[in-house]
Amino acid sequence: MTQPPTAPVVPATPLGTGPAADSARSTRTATRTGSSSSSSSSNNTGTGTALSVAHGPAAEPTRVLARFEDWARRTPKAPAVIDDLGIWTYQDLDAAAALAAKDLADRVRPGDLVGVCLDRSTALVVTAVALARLGAVYLPLGTRPGERRIRAVTEDLDVACLIGDPGVLPEDYRGGEHVPLLLPTEGVNAPAAAVAAFADSVRGTRRAPEGALYAVLTSGSTGRPKAVAVAEPSLSVALDWYRAETGLAPGDRQSLLIGVAFDPHLLELWAALTSGAALVPAPDDTRWDSQVLTDWWRDTALTHAVAATPTVEPLLDRPWPQGLKLRHLVVGGDRMRIRPGADVTATVHNAYGPAEATVLTTAHAMRATDPEAGDQVPPPIGTALPGVTLVVTDAEGHPVARGEDGELRVGGHCLALGYLDAELTARRFTPPPPNLAMPAVDRLYRTGDRVRMNPDGSLDFLGRLDDQVKISGVRIEPAEVEAAFEQDPRVRTAVVTVLRDSSGHGRLVAHVRTADGAEPAPAELLDAVRSWLPEQAVPTAVRIVDGFPLDANGKVDRPALAAQDQDQDQAPASGALRAAGTDDLADAATTATERLVLTTVRDLLGRSGIGLGDNFTDAGGTSIVVARLLAVVEGETGVRLRAPEVLRSTDLRVLAALIDGRRTPRPEGA
Repeated sequence: MTQPPTAPVVPATPLGTGPAADSARSTRTATRTGSSSSSSSSNNTGTGTALSVAHGPAAEPTRVLARFEDWARRTPKAPAVIDDLGIWTYQDLDAAAALAAKDLADRVRPGDLVGVCLDRSTALVVTAVALARLGAVYLPLGTRPGERRIRAVTEDLDVACLIGDPGVLPEDYRGGEHVPLLLPTEGVNAPAAAVAAFADSVRGTRRAPEGALYAVLTSGSTGRPKAVAVAEPSLSVALDWYRAETGLAPGDRQSLLIGVAFDPHLLELWAALTSGAALVPAPDDTRWDSQVLTDWWRDTALTHAVAATPTVEPLLDRPWPQGLKLRHLVVGGDRMRIRPGADVTATVHNAYGPAEATVLTTAHAMRATDPEAGDQVPPPIGTALPGVTLVVTDAEGHPVARGEDGELRVGGHCLALGYLDAELTARRFTPPPPNLAMPAVDRLYRTGDRVRMNPDGSLDFLGRLDDQVKISGVRIEPAEVEAAFEQDPRVRTAVVTVLRDSSGHGRLVAHVRTADGAEPAPAELLDAVRSWLPEQAVPTAVRIVDGFPLDANGKVDRPALAAQDQDQDQAPASGALRAAGTDDLADAATTATERLVLTTVRDLLGRSGIGLGDNFTDAGGTSIVVARLLAVVEGETGVRLRAPEVLRSTDLRVLAALIDGRRTPRPEGA
C-alpha cells in the first residue's frame, strides 16, 4: 500500500479497446439515440389516449467481474480503494481477492449463500470480488444485523458461512469452526480480524437460484426477512447506465457510503471497479450529518457519490458548498421534495428502484441550468433506464391511461431472479397483461408503489398502495416490526403506526398490549426488538395500551390509533416543568440557546409537548432528524456539533449547554 495522493491518479493506460469498452460505447450510443423511446407506448385505448406503458432504450447485458479483471490487467497500479491510511491498487485488490477465494474454495461452492458481516471498507470490497470469483452468492448483512434476525435468516436460508470480525458475529457462529481470512484490517471501518465462520446448527433449506450474483434481505410481513436474488446480467445493465450517464472513468473517485445491508452499495462498489475508478469508503458519521458529508466529499476529492435523499435534502436548503469536485450525485430511497438550486454544481439524479428490480429502474437528472432549478416542488422519479419496461396498472393489472394513478409494475433486464421462496416469487413476479404486445418482457414485478405516468413517460411517485412504509429511505413492513415485539413473552399484541411531521418525514410508534401480569418498561421492549430489526425499523416510542380502537369490520382502526398518537405528541412529555403545568419556553430561567434547541426540536418532530428535560432520542429523534437539527444550530449559533454528540446527550438542556460551551466568546464591549 502507498500513501493517498492529493489528487486523483489517472492510470497511464485507459481501457479503450476490447469487448468491455465496445459494450460501454454501445450502451452510451443506445442511451443517446434511444432516449426518446422511454416515452413510447406500444398500445392505446382505441380513442387516441396513450396507455401508461414505457420502454427504456435498448440494452444488452455485459459482464461485471470480467470488467474488473480487465482493469486489473491493464492498469494494475491505478488506485482501486482509497482511504485515510493509504491506497489499494487494482493489483493489490486482485491479489487479496485471489487469496481470500483460495482460503474459501474448500468450503464454499458455486451457488452457496455467504453472509457478509462487514462494514464499508477495503475488506468488504475484497470479499465481494472473492465471492464473485468463486461463483458464491454475496449476501450483505452489515456488522450488527441482530442476533435473532441472523438466526431467522439462517433457519430459512442455506447459508454456508458468515464472514466478519469474530467479535461481532452471532453466538452460533462465534463458537463454530473459523477459517482465518487475510482481509485488510487497516483503514476506514476495517475489521479487527476476519474469519469465515461455520455454525454447527442446522442450516435452512432455501438456496439462491442458479446464476445469482448476490442476494439482499427485504422486509417481510411475516416478521421474518425475505431474500431476493439478482443475477450478474441484471446488475451489469444498471452499471452500464451509471457509467454512461455519469461518465465515471479512470481518475474518478466514487463514494462507498450506503449501508451494507442495503442494495445501492452494490451499485457504488461495482460501478467503480468496472470503470477503473477508485472507491472511497465513508466513515460512519458521514451518513447522518450533512455537514460532515460535504466536508468528506471535499477532503477526499470525490467526483461521484450515491446518497440517501433524507441526507441530501438539508444541503438543498442552504447555499451549496464550494470547492467540491463532485460532478454527479445519485440520490434515492425516499421522495425528494424540492429541486436543487441554480448554485448546485453537481448533476443530481433523482433515482427510484426496488431491490427486486436491481437497485434502480428510473432516474431524473437535474442541473443548475434547468429552468426549474430551485423549484419548491417534487421532481419526477424519472424515465425508464435502458432495458427497463414500466407499466402503470389498475387493481386488475390492466394499464391505465397516462395521467391516471395506478400501481407501478416493472419488467425487462433489470428484474431480479426472484425471492428465495418460489410461492412469493409467483405472487409478486407476474406475466404481463395478455392484451399488451411486449414480446421481450415475460415478467413484471408488482412494486406496490402508486405512481402517475406523464405524457413524456416520466413518473411521479405518489406513495404506497399497501401497508409498507418508508422510514429514512428504507422500506419497512409494520407487520415485521409487530411480529418482532410479539416474540417477547411479555407482549400479547403489538400494532405499529407511522407518525409524519409537516414535511412528510415519518417515525414508527409501537402500541403494545402486554400479557397478563407483565409490566415491562417501554425501554426494555425496545432493547429486546433491536436484535430482530434493522436500525430504521426500530420504533422511536413504545406505548403500553389496554386495547385498540376497532373499525366497523372489527379490525384495528389504525387511522384512529395514529390520530391518538398525534394528540399525545402535542401533550406535555416527561419534564419536571411541564409536570408542574409550566412550559419551558415561558420560564424566565430558560436561556436563549435552550429556547433555540427546544423550539427547533419541537418543530422538527412536530411535538409541542417536548421539554428541556426530555431526551432527544426518546422524544422521537432519529439520525436523519439529527442532520436537520445540526444545520439549524450551526446556522443560528455558528457552532458545529457532530451527530453522536446529540444522540449521546442525556436531555435537551445538556445539549444546549454543550452548544454554549462551544461558542466563541464575544470581545468585551462588542
